[in-house]
Amino acid sequence: MPEAPADSPTAPTASATSVASTASVASTTSVVSTASTAPIASAAPTTPEPPSPATSPTTSPTPAPQQAPRTRTRRPRNPYARLFAIPGATAFTVGNLIARLPMGMFSVSAVIMIAGARDSYALAGAVTATGLAATAVVGPWTARMVDRYGQARVAVPATVLAVLGSLSLLLCVRFGAPDWTLFASYAATATTPNTGGMSRARWSHLLKGEPDALHTANSFEQAADELCFMLGPVLAAFLCGALFPQAGTLVGAVLLLTGVLLFAAQRTTEPPVRERTDKAPRPKSPLRTRGMPALLVVFLATGAVFGAMEVATVAYADERGHKAAAGVVLALQAAGSCGAGLVYGALRPSGSPDRRHVLCGLAMAALMTLPLLAVAATGSLVVLAGALLVAGMATAPTMVTGMTLVQRYAPEGQLNEAMTLAVTGLLGGIACGAAGGGWTAEHVSPAAAYAVPVAAAVCALLLSSVRACATSTRRRRSARTHAPSEA
Repeated sequence: MPEAPADSPTAPTASATSVASTASVASTTSVVSTASTAPIASAAPTTPEPPSPATSPTTSPTPAPQQAPRTRTRRPRNPYARLFAIPGATAFTVGNLIARLPMGMFSVSAVIMIAGARDSYALAGAVTATGLAATAVVGPWTARMVDRYGQARVAVPATVLAVLGSLSLLLCVRFGAPDWTLFASYAATATTPNTGGMSRARWSHLLKGEPDALHTANSFEQAADELCFMLGPVLAAFLCGALFPQAGTLVGAVLLLTGVLLFAAQRTTEPPVRERTDKAPRPKSPLRTRGMPALLVVFLATGAVFGAMEVATVAYADERGHKAAAGVVLALQAAGSCGAGLVYGALRPSGSPDRRHVLCGLAMAALMTLPLLAVAATGSLVVLAGALLVAGMATAPTMVTGMTLVQRYAPEGQLNEAMTLAVTGLLGGIACGAAGGGWTAEHVSPAAAYAVPVAAAVCALLLSSVRACATSTRRRRSARTHAPSEA
């Protein structure tokens, strides 16, 4: 059908508009894609060209859309700021810190409460030791349930049982119940979930495939542990002394339940539960995973460093007539560890975690000699405090790297259980170190007791070195076995 002239009243106005628009685009744009539009009309012809078959006579060709300028989002330079830029990270961290603070309060509160009511530190120590032993047995089982059914479904009822145990202990002490009820009540608190392990499991889920960011997260968690165990005993002693003997236990129970409820409410960051079918094989315990038993023995030796150092410091301060200052001196050690952990997390790690673990163990073994030298050379409590501040700077990097290895060796879907086993090994080491340090302080001298953490640190270094060498040898053999044969 022939096209009507441009000046005809029946000519479509869209066609004229199309020509003018196209000519304008051709004169101002260097390159226009015309693969699917009408050809650009030249300004020389006085009569419009007929539209191409691909273009409707009633529609104008659309010029190529121009891309909007891209706005580059600047990532925070601070690695910790990048962590908490993750949606939901701040919320679950706040709840976890509230729940973690009472972990440093319960033992001190129980000792003060029981010793004050029954006038027996032996009974108070036996009750807390029973609770520690029960935690070593029940803790991994609780963590296994968390891995199998999810953090929120298990952590909340487990915390309720633990809080009921704390309240039962409080009432038994308050109303003079038989001694066996104290042991039973405090043993019931063993169901307390490993809140630090659950927080590390969330970071491991959120930062999968980002080893540098996970290193920063593990460093933050270790610094949080040090902070809570530094502030917890101080807060417990203050509450029991300023208010009433049961105040530390009561406030700790309230904080624990509140923190776990807030933590469990953050479901968007909770690691998914690994689905298991009836025909799926039963997962083996992390204890049976290659490399894990040797690593747990290293945690045992590392815990002995902490336990022996604590008892030696209390005994030495008591010998010098400043027993009340022991808490402040130990707090300086925790402060040094906390600060070093945060600095270590801001650095980008180099080398394999196995190698870093050996180097951190070497630094810890070297720095643990400073308190021994301080008491042997000066006998000053002030100099000892400075030595402990420096010595504490090696413990956090060692623990951070150790937890990184636990996350690497843990079987899929069993991370909470693996980290709880590491904490159990650490607590067992603390008990052994405390016993060794106490025996040395009583039968030799408080100053000589500082040799026990040095020996434990050297033992941890040797075990870590042997484990790293064995791991490296296995990897080389595996690489040679799976290497393609040359023609």
